[in-house]
Amino acid sequence: MLKIAIQKSGRLHDESINLLKQCGLKVNTGLDQLKAEVIGFPAELLYLRNSDIPQYVADGVCDIAILGENTIIEKNKGLRIHEKLGFSKCRLSIAVPKSNREYDSVLSLQGKKIATSYPYTLQQYLDQHNVKADIHLISGSVEIAPNIGLADAICDLVSSGSTLFKNGLEEKDIILKSEACLVSRETLTDEHTVLLDQLLFRIRSTISAAQFKYILMNVPNENLQKVSDILPVLKSPTVLPLMEEGWSSLHSVIAENDFWGVINQLKECGAEGILVIPIEKMVI
Repeated sequence: MLKIAIQKSGRLHDESINLLKQCGLKVNTGLDQLKAEVIGFPAELLYLRNSDIPQYVADGVCDIAILGENTIIEKNKGLRIHEKLGFSKCRLSIAVPKSNREYDSVLSLQGKKIATSYPYTLQQYLDQHNVKADIHLISGSVEIAPNIGLADAICDLVSSGSTLFKNGLEEKDIILKSEACLVSRETLTDEHTVLLDQLLFRIRSTISAAQFKYILMNVPNENLQKVSDILPVLKSPTVLPLMEEGWSSLHSVIAENDFWGVINQLKECGAEGILVIPIEKMVI
């Protein structure tokens, strides 16, 4: 049985549950439930406070966890990142009041007060730049600190930047970029390693599918090679003859970000009836 820890509530919780469901793990959840049975995989979920999860994984209470990279670094428990999951993206940044016209770089924080919920990560960043500042630890509502005279700057997570804007702050330096990761402690039993590898296989297949689309189109036979050369495929496109002589249906896979870049090239080669379809899973 693989014990998987995820955030008890919040955005990271919802996206973690969604990923696990896409991987075939059916989760029986209930109101205020702290542990849940998993159907479709030998595992159970533990719903824990985000800040507590690194310690639980390090102590062996949980085998693996889905955590933000910012929390992994801040807690510094020696956890191993197996896979970056591509959701809950944000950045840990230094921000100062918009009225501060003297800020040129992190060196401007020499001798200043900085409010943060990430003292370890901030201290590492300051040490890298030989900056000595007074770090003021705040567990929440960090962005209000400059407005009440508690700090000259803040170091906090930024997603859209709307919270900074509402509080008259301006993002200056990005300390790290973060996203959700699947982590474990450095050593697992052989049995848990096997289960982890199986889960990683499912996760990677699901993540790959989200990045690609299935594409099919009708192409004049004389242009099949040209179209095939345009499309970045896994190995080779599938070509099926149409009832109309001189035409074939070409099927392939394309990265979603590449589609709009090549659509005009496909049309110039005579491609018609182009369809782009989501892929649920992709095993490479």
